[in-house]
Amino acid sequence: MSATALKLPTEEVQIIDVEKQFVMQNYGRYHLTVERGKGCYLYDAERQRYLDFITGIGVNALGHGHPRLLKALRDQIGQLMHCSNLYYHRYQGPLAERLAEMSGLQRSFFCNSGAEAVEGALKIAKGYGHSKSPDKFEIVALNGSFGGRTLAATAVTGQAKYRQPFEPLIPGVRFVDVNDVAALEAAVNDNTCGILFEPLLGEGGIVEVSRAFAQKASELAKRHDALLIFDEIQCGLGRTGAYFAFQHWNRPTPEDPEPADIHPDVVTAAKPLGGGLPMGVILMNEKAGAILSAGMHGSTFGGGPLVCRAALEFLDVMTELLPMIKEHGVYFRRRLEELALKFDFVVGPRGRGLMVGLELSVPGKWVVPAAQERGLLLNCTAGNILRFLPPYIIERRHIDQAIDALNQVFEQGPPAE
Repeated sequence: MSATALKLPTEEVQIIDVEKQFVMQNYGRYHLTVERGKGCYLYDAERQRYLDFITGIGVNALGHGHPRLLKALRDQIGQLMHCSNLYYHRYQGPLAERLAEMSGLQRSFFCNSGAEAVEGALKIAKGYGHSKSPDKFEIVALNGSFGGRTLAATAVTGQAKYRQPFEPLIPGVRFVDVNDVAALEAAVNDNTCGILFEPLLGEGGIVEVSRAFAQKASELAKRHDALLIFDEIQCGLGRTGAYFAFQHWNRPTPEDPEPADIHPDVVTAAKPLGGGLPMGVILMNEKAGAILSAGMHGSTFGGGPLVCRAALEFLDVMTELLPMIKEHGVYFRRRLEELALKFDFVVGPRGRGLMVGLELSVPGKWVVPAAQERGLLLNCTAGNILRFLPPYIIERRHIDQAIDALNQVFEQGPPAE
């Protein structure tokens, strides 16, 4: 259906029609043209307000127009926006130091996106394996995972629909089911150069990797001299209530009072790091960091002064918000559990911190436009999981508003098959 066939404001019709003529049609866009954002809300051209519980798929973690972030950006734009990595600037080193303190990994490589970070991590793993043996090139990844849209990142994405149209991809990738410890042990061998997975799968449906599975992966990586790589592009940098999601495994819980001792060789991160600007990072220990010497890897725009200044401000604010991320995550899941008790097609919530999914017993795509009509933005992944990535600055009233909108949608019921 063309935009002119929809009952939309004239200006929005023009925007949509021009885009349909000239922009590659590789996105399944919703009929919403956003004009501005403030705090937890986005606004369209008609000044209609939408509670943003998807935040650019986790990018706008401080909401829209955060005053501290804007102040830092305005100041830096007036000084220096970009310089080549042939030179030093005052923000890249301090940002790397800060990330090292948070992660326990000594080295950073800055890039532009999560997919680029995954590409670089795979390159490091391949280089590490090649330094040991020409046969050591295999990667073990998870079914249901999502590594990114570039070729190597697609190769480690555990969803055939993303891989098959572009095969053959890089060879030697083995997939195992999430939390299948026996399958993991069978897949890893002396030809494995890297074990790669998200501690909390995002596109795969907000699925947590168990402590036992992660512990076994750590043991196998050491036994077979492979790199242990955690993809924290969506679940990292405060989203789960910790700096990084893998750190939860190393903390005692009432259910499992004996903490693990899991330390990755490489961690990828991106989405919220630049405060809304394109930025990714590969964090690594000295063993992994020694693989790429001068000239073997690079990124023209990676780690420029503007994005590094934004990232430092983001990390400051995120650190202050960590206690509230955990508190509001618990409250949000409790409110979602109320919906599960009320509606028979709602199975229940899953996730950690403010990375939350709501499982339905029916396909869930119908919820997304219905919620948008009621002023709530979310998305659906893995077919039947409603995904929520609200900003870290939310308050209980925002969660209550989201629950009210979902309640209205659910009262209408799923569409007839």
